[in-house]
Amino acid sequence: MTPPQAHVVLVRPEIPWNTGNAGRTCLAAGAQLHLVGPLGFSLRDRDVRRAGLDYWPRVRPRLWKSWEEFEARLPELGEPFLFTTTGRGDLWSAGLPPRSILIFGPEGVGLPRAVLARHPERLVRIPMVDEDLRSINLSTAVGIALYEWLRRRRSTDGQATSS
Repeated sequence: MTPPQAHVVLVRPEIPWNTGNAGRTCLAAGAQLHLVGPLGFSLRDRDVRRAGLDYWPRVRPRLWKSWEEFEARLPELGEPFLFTTTGRGDLWSAGLPPRSILIFGPEGVGLPRAVLARHPERLVRIPMVDEDLRSINLSTAVGIALYEWLRRRRSTDGQATSS
């Protein structure tokens, strides 16, 4: 099995079922899930397992103690894209190369300003028609971004994927 070229990173996730759903989506798309701590719940939590269904043991998320520990390894994983409602560029215009790292912050507050400030050219937002809507649910945002990445791989690689 080839190593995943897409990485989904949840920084300090707060809601277990969002993490379980994101993990299941990563498994379906062939991406690696990374969880950057501290987590707002235990991975033994029943809600994580319930959202991930019987697939959760196959997700095998990579765990990181802190953002600093994870950030030091970014270059070996690929090109980072930090998802935020304040991003200047939108997902449809983002480059999303074959080796992409899709990074999402905690449900309640998003990625820390200091992290966003270190990667200003990598800030991406998911377009929303309703301008009064603050954000999209985390696991939904992961699904949108990851499947846009996968769609582009299919169109550029000519690979067929099963549905």
